[in-house]
Amino acid sequence: MSPLIEPDAIIAELFSGGEWLEGPVWLPDAHALRFSDIPRDRILEFDALSGETRVHDASAEFANGRTLDLNGDVVQCSHGRRRVERDLNGHVEAIAERWDGGRLNSPNDVIVASDGAVWFTDPPYGLHESGREGHPGSQDYEGCFVFRVDPNNGIALPVITDMVHPNGLAFSPDESTLYVADTGWFWNNDDPQHIRAYDVAVTDGVTSASNSRIFAEPTGIADGFRVDAEGNLWTSSGPSIQVFTPEGQSLLEFPMPQRISNLCFGGATGTDLYATSATSLYRVPTNARQAPRP
Repeated sequence: MSPLIEPDAIIAELFSGGEWLEGPVWLPDAHALRFSDIPRDRILEFDALSGETRVHDASAEFANGRTLDLNGDVVQCSHGRRRVERDLNGHVEAIAERWDGGRLNSPNDVIVASDGAVWFTDPPYGLHESGREGHPGSQDYEGCFVFRVDPNNGIALPVITDMVHPNGLAFSPDESTLYVADTGWFWNNDDPQHIRAYDVAVTDGVTSASNSRIFAEPTGIADGFRVDAEGNLWTSSGPSIQVFTPEGQSLLEFPMPQRISNLCFGGATGTDLYATSATSLYRVPTNARQAPRP
């Protein structure tokens, strides 16, 4: 069986000069990768055909994680606007921005399920007094939750409330398991730095996430991740990319030039792994591809 990443795989640096890059998503129609430079408040796009990187939005309100919805439109998290939103060729519209009468904290990462539901994490990083990744502010609700936006009525409700700072998230290929990183350690070294797993089920029309458990404890901080077609979870892990089996066993730890924040699959064959880091965007060829929706 071929290794997930060949031993002689070449790490290509596609862009450098960022301050803290995040939120990569592959745009198949454009043959491009969109990502954020959060502290510099801009969204960038790497054109895989020309090899050039351009500014997509020079005033992005500290956009962070993003994905594609069922129509292929970009769904992204905005620290600055404290909401999840859809970017329709430059026209940005809100998907979720309030719960229980108050504003969200600072949505961080987002995925879209096969039923069209939008799931997102809501830690407080964009509210930090430094203003480095958002606008300093206070939380309007107590805690940091994982929310699900119902595709039928557009209402956002919390589905996970037992984490300190939920961050990256991804479904297993059949969407029966939800993986969520807890990065509470960023602000308090006594708080978690692990990945939790939850069982996802629909009962009487209500979607729930239960049976909370620690799935894996990477050697570095698990910020963002993706799941491949075999059900393996690929995660950022400090200055490396780490891969875990569906059972939580470590399969691979691949060293990278600097600390990785997030990653996604893309490219012409869907087997290239794009990874954002502190200052650079990298591409690594793999023998895997992202899991398709059920």
